[in-house]
Amino acid sequence: MDATQSHDPADPADAADDEAGLFWERHYATRSGGGERVNPLLAETAGPLRPGAALDLGCGAGGDTLWLARHGWQVTAVDVSATAVERVRERARELGAGDRVTAERHDLARSFPGGEFDLVSAQYLHTPFPLPRSRILRTAARALRPGGLLLIVDHGSTAPWSWNQDPGVHHPTPTEVAAELDLDPGQWPVLRADRPRRRATGPSGETATVTDHVLVLRRAGG
Repeated sequence: MDATQSHDPADPADAADDEAGLFWERHYATRSGGGERVNPLLAETAGPLRPGAALDLGCGAGGDTLWLARHGWQVTAVDVSATAVERVRERARELGAGDRVTAERHDLARSFPGGEFDLVSAQYLHTPFPLPRSRILRTAARALRPGGLLLIVDHGSTAPWSWNQDPGVHHPTPTEVAAELDLDPGQWPVLRADRPRRRATGPSGETATVTDHVLVLRRAGG
């Protein structure tokens, strides 16, 4: 939730925001380190691009934000966890990239960062709490400059270290995600929709083969 907004404390949505915020605060409070690892599909997608303005939705420990900043991007990093946001801000300063990183706390169900972007990255934007994900991602698509890319990477399988170990969970395919966004394909054509597999390393060093669901959209023009 954006701290500049005020809400009725009796509003159930406020309680949900508090619950989600506490969950992710606890999550990041128990993790140490600066989040040095970049998600490989972000590096693969952004590596060939000319650096510009990027938005990292759900920045978490900050690996993607820091990688982008060190490769010349101006990055806006957002997360619902104030702890995660502050750690990303501090780590960027330590690496000499503080002038290329703006870190903000947002409950994306209620507020969205301002600006226009050449790249918006949504890496594993999953949560155990209700989230209007399709609306958030549509907003992200509309925040792109002409020619800008929206990269959505979702879990296509459950890793052993995932917080969600529900054996019945459905992992929407890239095609299903694109359909849920309901964007005009003439204005936001799909550049990539596939399900690659890779060997991944968890936070404690364990490894497993995982499937990612990858969707890349481009805003027409530019």
